[in-house]
Amino acid sequence: MNTDAGWKVLVARGVIGVVFGILAVVWPVSTVTALMVLWGIWALVEGISCLVQATRPETTGHRLGSVVLGVVGLVAAFFAIFSPQVTAETLTWIVGIWLVIRGLFEVVGAFSNSLLAPRWLILLSAALSILLGVFFVANPGRGAVGIAVLLGIIALAWGIVFVAAGLLIRRDLATPARTEPGHTAPPTSG
Repeated sequence: MNTDAGWKVLVARGVIGVVFGILAVVWPVSTVTALMVLWGIWALVEGISCLVQATRPETTGHRLGSVVLGVVGLVAAFFAIFSPQVTAETLTWIVGIWLVIRGLFEVVGAFSNSLLAPRWLILLSAALSILLGVFFVANPGRGAVGIAVLLGIIALAWGIVFVAAGLLIRRDLATPARTEPGHTAPPTSG
């Protein structure tokens, strides 16, 4: 890819990120629904491919595992595609439980002998994990919306960074190379 196309790709990616970020922040429930449906489609494809893999004659080993994974994928896909709000709430609940468990392990780790960070910072991280986890478990619907808003803010920020980087590259390409005062340009052969 030439450098002229490079800055254009960065700007295009940035614009897409900004648009997605704004949409996710303005319509978080629709964003969650769309993400769950997309995830459901992926789970459907994954489930079908696991079942196909289990039926191939050259498959050795864990046919039963592939069948189980395929069926679980199809069930998850069904719920994600036909009931995305329930799926989002369930996944948010699971993430909440994971955050609480993670926070508890961080508390235990804060009092171990092999600390990689200051104890107060590890305890702060643990407290944030536990609080966020409790919020998600107690409010899975709002937690899913919160994740969509956070995702939108991150996409918006990265979009702005990509647009700025692309425009800076464009400016640098348009500006002729200058030599410092007192220095002469290197001789050209020819």
